[in-house]
Amino acid sequence: MIERLQVSHLRNLSQVNLQTAACNVIIGANGSGKTSLLEAIFLLSRGKSFRHHQPKRYIQHHQNAATVHAKLSDGGTLAIQKQADATTVLRLNQTTVYNQSILTEQLPTLLIDPSTMDMLEQGSASRRQLLDWLVFHMKQGFHPQWVAYQRLLKQRNSLLKQTKHLSQSQHAELKAWDQGLASHAALIHHYRARIFEAWQPYFEDSIQRLLPSYAQQLSLSYNPGYDASIALDVQLTERLTQDLQLGYTRTGSHRADLHVHWRSNNSRLSATSTVVDETIDKVIDEEPASGIAAKLPIIKEQAANILSRGEKKLLITALRLSQLPLLLNNTELLNNTETADTSQHSNHTNATPVVLLDDITAELDDRALDILLSTLSQLPCQVFITSLTADILPLINKYWSNPSMFHMKQGVLSSY
Repeated sequence: MIERLQVSHLRNLSQVNLQTAACNVIIGANGSGKTSLLEAIFLLSRGKSFRHHQPKRYIQHHQNAATVHAKLSDGGTLAIQKQADATTVLRLNQTTVYNQSILTEQLPTLLIDPSTMDMLEQGSASRRQLLDWLVFHMKQGFHPQWVAYQRLLKQRNSLLKQTKHLSQSQHAELKAWDQGLASHAALIHHYRARIFEAWQPYFEDSIQRLLPSYAQQLSLSYNPGYDASIALDVQLTERLTQDLQLGYTRTGSHRADLHVHWRSNNSRLSATSTVVDETIDKVIDEEPASGIAAKLPIIKEQAANILSRGEKKLLITALRLSQLPLLLNNTELLNNTETADTSQHSNHTNATPVVLLDDITAELDDRALDILLSTLSQLPCQVFITSLTADILPLINKYWSNPSMFHMKQGVLSSY
C-alpha cells in the first residue's frame, strides 16, 4: 500500500506531497488536478499515462521532467521520472532498475474512470488488456512470453510493410519468426485461458450483484485471436499472401479478445437483428398466440448491442470489480501436476492493489456506487476516489472508518 506519495511537475501539480490511508478522497472542480493525481499513481505503476502516451503532453510547461515517488507501507520505495524526450528513469528502493514490470509487480493498479466505460464498443485492445492485467500479476511466465512475442511481431510487420514479394532469404527469415511466434503464442494462450477460467465465477458473482436480473443471460468468453487447435505458424503461412497485401499480421495472440454475450430468455430480443426479426415473424405466422412464447428462439448476441447505456456501465464495472477478489485469492490456480507450467506458479505477491476511481458519481447510479464501495471496503486494497462535490462523503464514511479527505484547487492539495 502507498504510505506517502510525492508528485512533481505533472500537469498542474507542481509539488504535491500527501500522506495516504486505505481510502483517499480528493474533491475539487473540473481542471483542479484531481485526475492528474490518479494519473501520477497510474504512471508510477504502468510506466504510461491513461490520458496521453507522450510525456511532453503531461510534463508541466517549462519543465524537463515529471517525477512520481511513493513510499510503501512495507518500507520500500518506488519512483519514476519521465523526461520530455520520453527517457524514463525507474527506481526501486533507491536502486535504478531497467524494466517497468518490476515496478508494476510492486504496485498493481486498477483504474475505473469515464474513459473505460466505452470498452464494449471500442476495439479489442482495451478488453485484451483487461485480461492481460490479471495474467501479468498472477502468472510469472506470461510477461517474458508476451515481450518476446511482441518483438517478433514487430519484426514481421516491418518486413510485411517493406515489400509485396519476398525473396528466398526473406521467406526463410519469416518462417523462423513464425515458428517463434507460434511457440510464444501457445504459452500466452495457455496462461490467458487458465486465468480466464478462474475469473469466470468471480465475474458471475459480480454480475449477480450489479445486474441481478440478467445474471442468467450474460456470459463472458475468451477468443485467443487465432485457432488455438492449429499451430500459429501454420495459419500465418496460409495467410501470408493477404498479410503481404495489407502490410501487417492479421491473426495471432495480439488479436485476442474478450466478449460479453447476452442470451435471450424469450422475453427480450434484439430489434436490430434481421435474422431475429425474420425468425419471430415466421413463428408468429405459423403459430397461434398461445404457442408463440414457447417457439421463440434463444438468441445469442453481443451484450453491447442489447443493454442500455446505464446497464453497460454496470457491466464494465462488474468486469473490473470481479478482478480484485481473484487477484487477492492466495490459492494456487495451477497444480504441480500441470505439464505446460511445471516451473511457474501463481505470481501472487503481498502487494496491495490500488484502485483508482475517477469521477465515478458521474457514471454510476447510487445503487451501483453503493455496491462498488461496499465491495472495495471489504477487500485488502487501497482506494483513491475523485469527486466534484462532497456528496460522496456520507457513503465513504459508511464503509471506511478513517478515510483521508483532500481538497484540490488549481494543483494545490490541502486537507478537507
